[in-house]
Amino acid sequence: MSFRIQPTPVSRPNRCQLFGPGSRPQIFEKMAASEADVINLDLEDSVAPDDKDSARRNVIEAIGDIDWGKKHLSVRINGLDTPYWYRDVVELLENASDRLDQIMIPKAGCGADIYAVDALVTAVERAKGRTKPIGFEVIIESAAGIAHVEEIAAASPRMQAMSLGAADFAASMGMATTGIGGTQENYYMHREGERYWSDPWHWAQAAIVAACRTHGVLPVDGPFGDFSDDEGFRAQARRSATLGMVGKWAIHPKQVALANEVFTPSDEAVAEAREILAAMEKAKAEGAGATVYKGRLVDIASIKQAEVIVQQAEMIAGR
Repeated sequence: MSFRIQPTPVSRPNRCQLFGPGSRPQIFEKMAASEADVINLDLEDSVAPDDKDSARRNVIEAIGDIDWGKKHLSVRINGLDTPYWYRDVVELLENASDRLDQIMIPKAGCGADIYAVDALVTAVERAKGRTKPIGFEVIIESAAGIAHVEEIAAASPRMQAMSLGAADFAASMGMATTGIGGTQENYYMHREGERYWSDPWHWAQAAIVAACRTHGVLPVDGPFGDFSDDEGFRAQARRSATLGMVGKWAIHPKQVALANEVFTPSDEAVAEAREILAAMEKAKAEGAGATVYKGRLVDIASIKQAEVIVQQAEMIAGR
C-alpha cells in the first residue's frame, strides 16, 4: 500500500440509477416510487432542443414538490459544448430546493471541464446562501475523457461518481458498432471452429474503476441499450460488479430490479464474508496472519474483500 492512502468514496447505495427525461413530468412520481437508489432527471440527450427550457422548469418544480424518499437525487445538465449548460446550473441552484443532491456532467473531457462547472456552482451557492454543497457525477463519453480519466476523477472535492457512456464513447473512438453496451458481434476470438465473444468495454471500465478508487469516487456502469434482453443486462452488470463497479444505469423501469439483483450481495455471499472475518479474528487471536477457510488460504487481503461485502449489505439494509 502506498504511503498515501486511497480516500473512501461517499457511503451510500448506488446499485441502480434510473433516468427519465425532464420533458416528461408525468413519470416523475413513478420514478420516485421505484426501487432505484439514484434518480437522474435528464436535461440533456433525452430532451429535444425546443423543450430544454420547459424541461428545466419541470425538473426545478419536481425537486421540491415530489417526495423522493431516501433516494439520491441528481440532474444531468447539458454538455459544456452547448449553449444550455450554464442556464441549467444557474436556474437549478437559484430556484430548486435543497432536496437536490447532485449534478451529472456529461461528456467530461478533462479536469478543466469539472473546474468550470465547479466555479459556477460555487458562485451561485455563495450568492444564494445554499448551505448544502452540490455533489458531482460525470460521464466518460469520449477519447479525451478516457485519456484524462484520472485527472477528471481528481478535479474537484465535489466528485462523487463516474460512469461510462458507451454510445457516445464508441462514436468518439470510431468503434464499428451501433450497440450501447454488451458484447458486439464482430468483437470475438476464434478457435477450433468456435467463436468466443469478449467485452470491448472492459478496458475502459477498468480504467474508470482504477481512477475512481484512487480518488474516492464511486465507479458506475452506464446504460445497456437493449432493454428487451434481460440476460444481456445481467451479464454486463455482473462483469461490471466483478471489476469493482458499484451499480448500473436503468434506461427503462424494468432494468431497476435487474440492477438491484446483481449489485445486492446475496445472503450466501454475506454469510461467507462474515465467516471469513470470524475466521481471521480467531487466527489473529492465535497469533497467525493467515488461516484456511473451506480449503483455501485467507489473509489480511481477504479481510478487506470480506469487509467490502459486509459493509455494502449493511448500507443497503439501512437504506
